[in-house]
Amino acid sequence: MQTNFTQDQLVDPAMAASEAVLRKCVHCGFCTATCPTYVLLGDELDSPRGRIYLMKDMLENERTPSAEVVKHIDRCLSCLSCMTTCPSGVNYMHLVDHARTYIEERYRRPLHERLVRSLLAQVLPYPRRFRLALALTRFARPATPLFARATALKPIAAILALAPKRVPPRAATLPSPAPEGTRGRIALMQGCAEPVLRPEIRAATVRLLNRAGYDVVFAPDEGCCGALVHHMGKDEASLSAARRNVDAWSALIDDGGLEAVVITASGCGTTIKDYGFMLRDDPAYADKAARVSALAKDVSELLADIPLPAGDGRGLTVAYHAACSLQHGQKVTLAPTRLLADAGYTVRTPAEAHLCCGSAGTYNILQPEIAGQLGDRKVANLARLDADVIATGNIGCAIQIGQRASVPVVHIVELLDWATGGPQPAAMLDFS
Repeated sequence: MQTNFTQDQLVDPAMAASEAVLRKCVHCGFCTATCPTYVLLGDELDSPRGRIYLMKDMLENERTPSAEVVKHIDRCLSCLSCMTTCPSGVNYMHLVDHARTYIEERYRRPLHERLVRSLLAQVLPYPRRFRLALALTRFARPATPLFARATALKPIAAILALAPKRVPPRAATLPSPAPEGTRGRIALMQGCAEPVLRPEIRAATVRLLNRAGYDVVFAPDEGCCGALVHHMGKDEASLSAARRNVDAWSALIDDGGLEAVVITASGCGTTIKDYGFMLRDDPAYADKAARVSALAKDVSELLADIPLPAGDGRGLTVAYHAACSLQHGQKVTLAPTRLLADAGYTVRTPAEAHLCCGSAGTYNILQPEIAGQLGDRKVANLARLDADVIATGNIGCAIQIGQRASVPVVHIVELLDWATGGPQPAAMLDFS
């Protein structure tokens, strides 16, 4: 794609990076076939190619973002399916992230949108606040139908619909050495939403990693990965979160070393693997961030490279849902299904496995109607597999799909832990 940025514009590293991305696009349109919003809405402006034209015009001419442009950029899930199918290597993720930052700095949203986005940014990344907010939703839940009728309040209705009716009790999972010998030391990311919604995932991961021979440690100063605010265009907040975590994990690297930084929420993993790019122009953090990104691994990515104890799949059929952040963002595609099959499970994958379930961080709150259609479509495809349980590698997907599915939805590590000696996943017990 021909671009016409000025030399003064290209002094800005973000603008220069976006210009390089734009130049790779050849307008082929392969991305439209795999874009969830284009598949649903059929609008070229709700396809990656259409959004690229909008972003190019906005950035190149330094336009004040219009409500129409913002609408189409907001409708992007950042599922990155377009990057999987792009033959030209267009890094759409970096382009749309820059566009969202540009919009956040130059566009004044309606008051109700600003309030909802601020609420999400101030609550979800903080486990204590998030737990308290979930506890309070039971008082507002009866009003959900009323909220759903007003356009400005639909995100509140979506929050209430997604919130669990019972908040799991607080669970303390301690760092743990391997019982016999060690393959090395693993820093397990503690996360923010996952330990509140499904604390059993972290417990299962520690048991599984110990069983595989790893010592598990936690970084005491670690916080939210920054993905949530990053995708809302809040650049300073996301960079601050990245720096905090780089410092936390660097301290562990410098004091005893790490084999890997392991992440169980693939949405977080995609962002952490991008810390090197996000902090590339920060002289105090560029090298450290690149080192952390190089060590970051999804838990399935790590486990796929080592022998695990023999598993007993208990005669169960598992429908595997590939989270977009794992299959498209991190290009981890075969490891999860292979691990489940090696553990003795019968594994099936649905039609349209490349399409997003509609979770996409806070997308199912900020764009509830589109997210709802995608969630229904995904669950319909999963239901056709006639499986006993659905497995995924991302907490957001588990909540989005679990809201609609008639069988339990669990994390892949819970099934691997169960097959190799751990307890039955709690979500499956709830269905029994």
